[in-house]
Amino acid sequence: MLAPAVRHMEFERADGAAFAFVPGQFVQIHFQYADGKPTKRSYSVATIGAGDGTAVTRIELAVSYVDGGAATALLANLKEGDCIDGSGPYGRFCLMDTDANRRYLLVATGTGVTPYRAMLPQLEKLAARGAEIALIYGARHEAELLYGDEFEAFAQKNVHFHFYPCFSRTPRAQPRAHDRNGRVHVALAELKPDAEHDIAYLCGNPDMVDQAFALLKETGLPIPHIRREKYVSSR
Repeated sequence: MLAPAVRHMEFERADGAAFAFVPGQFVQIHFQYADGKPTKRSYSVATIGAGDGTAVTRIELAVSYVDGGAATALLANLKEGDCIDGSGPYGRFCLMDTDANRRYLLVATGTGVTPYRAMLPQLEKLAARGAEIALIYGARHEAELLYGDEFEAFAQKNVHFHFYPCFSRTPRAQPRAHDRNGRVHVALAELKPDAEHDIAYLCGNPDMVDQAFALLKETGLPIPHIRREKYVSSR
């Protein structure tokens, strides 16, 4: 359990083949409701690979538990060795080799932070070319900060990577230098988005994504430089 209501899960392909994906992409889990109606749920791949589309042996996901959710009933009861049906990868919420911007603003809430975990090898390369990277991550309190220790450690190793945990309800008992109290928009505004040099990625709660998108547009960021993916918890 990464948090009281979020589980880290790892899968391998049943046929033993490797799985190729680009960080930022997602997979879909296919299953049926109790009445037999087929449905599916989408989950971003959290696996840290080479970052260039190289295949990996394990697909890592962060799965939110939704009270009464059909996918929750399926995934919560899986035991080691059980099989489920899936497909993918899908999606274009990915870093682009053609970008030459000076700074990335990566904004997330909840499990919306998982694609950024998969992007860490790419971000390290971007930092090596001198790009500044700010990961702004919103949670209600410290227990909901998914992969927080990993991002803190990455920031300590990479001087161009900055991690801003934003706590909307309860600050840490022992605050850290980059902690912010309030929602992600507090840190985003503080960083003064630059229309000429910044590219922003927004992933998580739809309300957060919409509000951050509006804030960035007001600062003049071109719409192609604001890349979005909304996470909706579904039953």
